[in-house]
Amino acid sequence: MAFVCATDDFGTPILVEAEKEGKSPEEFVTYWYKADSKDFKDLGISFDIFHQTSSKENIQFTQYFFKKLYEKGFIFKRLISQPYCEKCKKVLPDRYVKGTCPYCNATDQYSDGCEECGKVFQPEEIKDPHCAICGSKPVSKQSEHYFFELSHFSDALKRWLVENHSLQPEVKNYVLNWISTGLEDWDITRDIAWGVPIPLNEAKGKVLYNWFDNHLCYISTALKYFSDRGIDGKTFWNSSKIYHFIGKDIVYHHYLFLPAMRLGVEEFKLPDFIPTRGHLLLHGVKFSKSRGWYVSLREFLDLFPADYLRYYLTTITSYSQSDVNFDWEDFQSRINNELIANIGNFIHRTLTFVWSNYNGKVPKAKSNDELDVQFKEKIETIANDVEEELEKIELNRGLKKILEFSSFCNQYFQRKEPWTKREDTATCLYLCVNAVRSLSILLEPYLPSSSETLWQQLNLEGSIRKQSWDSASELAIRGGHNINKPKILFRKVESEEIKREKEKLLKLRVD
Repeated sequence: MAFVCATDDFGTPILVEAEKEGKSPEEFVTYWYKADSKDFKDLGISFDIFHQTSSKENIQFTQYFFKKLYEKGFIFKRLISQPYCEKCKKVLPDRYVKGTCPYCNATDQYSDGCEECGKVFQPEEIKDPHCAICGSKPVSKQSEHYFFELSHFSDALKRWLVENHSLQPEVKNYVLNWISTGLEDWDITRDIAWGVPIPLNEAKGKVLYNWFDNHLCYISTALKYFSDRGIDGKTFWNSSKIYHFIGKDIVYHHYLFLPAMRLGVEEFKLPDFIPTRGHLLLHGVKFSKSRGWYVSLREFLDLFPADYLRYYLTTITSYSQSDVNFDWEDFQSRINNELIANIGNFIHRTLTFVWSNYNGKVPKAKSNDELDVQFKEKIETIANDVEEELEKIELNRGLKKILEFSSFCNQYFQRKEPWTKREDTATCLYLCVNAVRSLSILLEPYLPSSSETLWQQLNLEGSIRKQSWDSASELAIRGGHNINKPKILFRKVESEEIKREKEKLLKLRVD
């Protein structure tokens, strides 16, 4: 298994933002690669390899794909009209032009596609165009561009969509509708300096559209990862299950452009799963850094543990295109009432009871009544129960199963009343400590930092990250094992903190 990711470095959005900051595009992407790497690390997100679309590996791989498609006759030249800003003295591809969507009439859209309706279109189709830099109306100039014959693959794409039962039905259906209305051939070049150079002598001064190269980085990055380990990456890719995690605003590219290119080259298998998620909203309004309507990750991490964000986003994100709404009060409620009052409560009461009443030594089980047997069975099946949801990419449902298990653990502890110190108290605590161990493994994908801390409190060898998933259903802690002094794992989110964050947003709305 390999978990790969890369920064999307090329294209006009990078050029626009680099120009605004007075940086070269190379400097700009280097800065953000380092920043993204730190953000991922601080959030507990670890890739087997985190690369860049501007890497030499991806540039070479992209040029290889272009040559293959060109040699097979799937790429051709066409003369097109494109916007030119006389004031800025430059051609205005994609993000250099804003205007009104020709399909849904949404305003303030870029000329390569609409964020509101999801349609992709050619720059000359946008209505009421204006230069994104100076605001002036561009004139039209002709230029020769290279096109990918997307229309040729209509039947093959339709067949792949219909036969792949792992794709989300609601996404698949409207992609099929796009195909039925007719696919347009795709302009794959741009008249800018920042991008993958076209590997043809006749095409000097042009680069490939960044959507031609960026998804190929899934493959090129995986190939590099395996090559560095002496493994045939191509064979591994084609014999594996492939997952592409995307947002709903790039469905057109990942369900049409991407598979069509691979169908044309015929060397690398198409993705088996394309988990597609909705937009992230903030109190019902789409995140917008330019408008100041967002929660800064750095500010969040200064206030709360990264695991709190991981927990909350998981609980509110379903395996669908439904938009996800970040709400500060809901965040507080879920952390305090679920993570702390449910999971944290069981963990802390179990470990503190063993520490206070048994000097930190786990008692040996002495007898098993019906409730003990039922609890033991819950432990022995929980790993499989959660795994079933994770395999279906139902991450929120997997976490829900863990919450339900923790609720059962709390109920068991309460019903057994270990504070009465009856004959069966030893068995109760023995099972509860093992259930805490189970929770540490089950929660590791969701709460890696907290799980590692819990593993150390249990005084277990190695790292939580090295434990096998199935071992979460084992009673691996024996009687006589000594735990470390327990500490509170999760702290409460205070109302004053939430009030302060909401006031920041209220001030933005007023301004």
